[in-house]
Amino acid sequence: MTAYSATQIADFFLFKGSVSPKKLQKLVYYAYSWAMVLLTETEEELVKIFDEPIEAWVHGPVVANLYEEFKTYGYRDIEKAEECQVDFDEELLDVLEQVWNIYGGFTGNQLEQLTHNETPWIEARKGLGPLDSSRNKINDNIIFTYYGSKVS
Repeated sequence: MTAYSATQIADFFLFKGSVSPKKLQKLVYYAYSWAMVLLTETEEELVKIFDEPIEAWVHGPVVANLYEEFKTYGYRDIEKAEECQVDFDEELLDVLEQVWNIYGGFTGNQLEQLTHNETPWIEARKGLGPLDSSRNKINDNIIFTYYGSKVS
């Protein structure tokens, strides 16, 4: 699979609608996680749709460079994009559409709460207080195992 950037994955969701930076982060995280589960054929070669690390921040999973790109929006929604400039392969496009259909109706705060109750973020935050700053990486193997267990 061709590797994309987190920004390119974000572009897909911004084409779908206007979202807050927090919601965008969570959608990109879920796209990464579900693509890994649904597109990986063998556990030895996990499919990663982008190479940037996902970190366990106070408000949930975050891709740092994506945060930097959109932090000026604060709590305001990022405007809907006129077009998606990335030509995703068919399998990934299917996963992105599913992520949008499942998670797109939630607010950023609801998605934050959802991630706070899931093992990958919890494990990466072990030993930290609820408001402790962290750049801890969320482990790909834990992502794969956790979300993979949800598919039967």
